Amino acid sequence: MKNHVREHRTDADMSQADLAAAVDVSRQTINSIERDRYDPSLELALKLAAYFDCLVEDLFELEADAETA
Repeated sequence: MKNHVREHRTDADMSQADLAAAVDVSRQTINSIERDRYDPSLELALKLAAYFDCLVEDLFELEADAETA
């Protein structure tokens, strides 16, 4: 799954630790999401979207090959 969390975070002039505290996860979790090593739970994806006041689809998108699997 491709994500745009880093872009939203940097646009908001936040550190990974700032964002982690805002959505109640560890900084390592944010780092793993941004590096495409971890797909967040639905709950966390919704928290991130609410925090950035955007749609979940604005933060996360399925890659082309994942849609046909």
